[in-house]
Formats: sequence, C-alpha cells, structure tokens
Amino acid sequence: MRLYLTTLNPTDSVTSGFLPAAARLGWDVTILTDQPDRYPGFETMAADVRDHRAVIDAVAAHHRPDVVFSNSDHLQAATALASAYFGLPAKDWRACVTAKNKALTRRALSVLDPVRSVRLPPGAAPPAALPYPVVVKPAYGVASEDVVLAHDAAELGAAVADIRTRRPDEPLVAEEFLDGPVRTLETLGDGDAIHVLGGFRTTLGPRPHFVEERLDWDPEIPPDHLEHLLAALRVVGAGLGACHTEYAVTPEGPRVIEINYRLIGDTCDFLLADLLGVPLHEWILLAHAGRPLPPWRPGPSTAYGSVVSLVADRPGVVTAAPPGTAAEADTTDGVRLWHRPLRGVGDRVELTHTNRDYLGLVRALGPDRASVDAAVRSFLARDPWVIT
Repeated sequence: MRLYLTTLNPTDSVTSGFLPAAARLGWDVTILTDQPDRYPGFETMAADVRDHRAVIDAVAAHHRPDVVFSNSDHLQAATALASAYFGLPAKDWRACVTAKNKALTRRALSVLDPVRSVRLPPGAAPPAALPYPVVVKPAYGVASEDVVLAHDAAELGAAVADIRTRRPDEPLVAEEFLDGPVRTLETLGDGDAIHVLGGFRTTLGPRPHFVEERLDWDPEIPPDHLEHLLAALRVVGAGLGACHTEYAVTPEGPRVIEINYRLIGDTCDFLLADLLGVPLHEWILLAHAGRPLPPWRPGPSTAYGSVVSLVADRPGVVTAAPPGTAAEADTTDGVRLWHRPLRGVGDRVELTHTNRDYLGLVRALGPDRASVDAAVRSFLARDPWVIT
C-alpha cells in the first residue's frame, strides 16, 4: 500500500500520529508538500498542494497510489479531487469546500440551523441592520484568528477595518453570537456509516476574542444534540474520515459554530485515542483506504481527560519554560501527563489573541477531573512558563 499524504507545515497529528500509524500498517509513504525540507527521513515531493492539478500531476508521475489523504484544513478539497481522479475512496470535494468556507456552511445549514449571517466581500461595508451582538470572522479562518465579538455597529466597523489590515482580499462573515456553552462532536466515517466517538466541553478565554483555553472530555452527548449535529453533517455532505464539529448549546437548542472536516488538533486527537483505547490514526487511514471500521462500540467512560492550553498573558521574551515530555509522566495519583512546548526560551512573544498565543499544551488523563486538575496544577507550579 502506498499513501500519498498532502500537508503544509508539520503538525503533531501528522508527525506523531498519521506517519507512525502508516508505519505500523506497513504502508509506503510519500509526502507531498510545499515544505519538503521539514520532513527529514521521509520520501517527499515538492508540490503546490493547494492545487488539485499539481497534486494529480505529481502522483501520476510517481508510484501508483492506494490512498491520497490529508489532515490539513486547507487541503481537503484539493486532496479529495486528487483521490477521486485516481478512483480511490475520497471525500466529497463539495463537502470539503462547504465546510471550509464559513459563509457556504451557513448557507447550507440555513434551513436546519437558522443562524443569521451575512457575507462581507473584500471592501464591502457591514450592512446597517444586524442582530447584535455579532461575531465577525474570516470565511476561511483557522485557530480563532481574527474572530471578534462586536456589540454594535461601531465595534463591528472597527473590527472589520482592523481585520482587513491583515486580510484585505479575503471575505469575512458576520453572524449572530451563539450564546451558550461550547462543545464538540468527534466523528469518524468509513464510507458506509458515521461513527460517533464522543466530544469535549470547550472553555474559551475572555471576550471579545475566542481563544480555546481548555478542552475536557465529555462523551455523553444528549440525544437531541446528536440528532441535530448528525443532520447538519448530512446536509453539508461530510461522511468519509474524521470530522470535528464545534457547536453552542443555546437556549433555542444546539447550533453549529463550524464544521472542521478533519481530525481534532492541539493534541486532543492523542487524548481521544487514549480515552477510547483505539488506534485512531490507523483507523482514519484505513477508512480512506476503503476499509470498514472494525466492530466497535464506545463503552462507558472510565477515565477523564483534558487538554489545557498554556496561553501567554503578556508580550515579552520567554525566559523560563518547562521541558517537553516525549513519553508519559506518571504522577502519584495515577494521572498520566504530557507537556508539548510550542515555544522555547529566548522566543519573542507578541499577543495576537488567537490560538497562536499558546506557549504549550498540557494533556492529562486520569480517573476523574479532580485528580487531573491537581496534576496539572502541580506541574505548572513546579515548572512554570515565564515571560519578561
């Protein structure tokens, strides 16, 4: 079996998840990327991976493909088109485009999920009448970048003007603020059925921004939430492979915030695999090879897991940082804890009020929340991040 994996910059999900999973499956791997020097030790091919024509051309000139796959937000449609070209299992490219473009997502879900929303083309002024408060965001945004809450027309105008200093040629979306607890739904489709893996409760930082500060395992998704969200995935057309859906629990019921047609990130994928006790990354690759998932049904949750984002609270230079843990570190109360540093001593930090402000990620797995929280507090107290 030969896997062509399309990717941009290296991520933990790729380097510590999918590439080792392919090796365990005994597959040959060719990485298609615009940054081939960042994947030492692997066969790489330079290509404009955002363009399906370039991906198809590169694969056709090399070995016969068995799987063409990507976990990148930006590459789903191009990869799906390339996979379909070679007659391989592929996501519906239209679903990939719809999920990636938040304006198209709102249009597709308008009957099922009536969230008031307006698309702002480059240079266009916001309409006079909107249901304030509203959230303005880039139509193709990621990592909470340039996502801002506005309470009135003046705040919205200022937010749009500021965002366009960085994104002058990109469309924006302004939509009603979905007020309520934020949760996720994690699913995996094998081409025949969508399997529900569970979900997380999301803790966000202070408004007007939307930085994810913590995700806590919460697999008991209410039946009405699940029915609504699976209907949303069907409307968009998301089926094959992993999907990470974020939604708000509003007084009117669950409302989709966004559909990310790929695996959850920020090391939550590894926590999810540990909590479920399954080779998740291997299963995703096998699904893209046209293999059905093995017989499996999630049992009652017997463990608690959290990913805590260590967010910079000031600009400056990192002068002290805890070490990363290449392997699990057992604590006295039975909690397994990992730390993934994203910065290093000497790095200059400029606050962006996005997920780019993360200094590191702490992943913890234990018998209950109290023990997980105690282990995280102990780790941070023992060896904190320091910015001066």
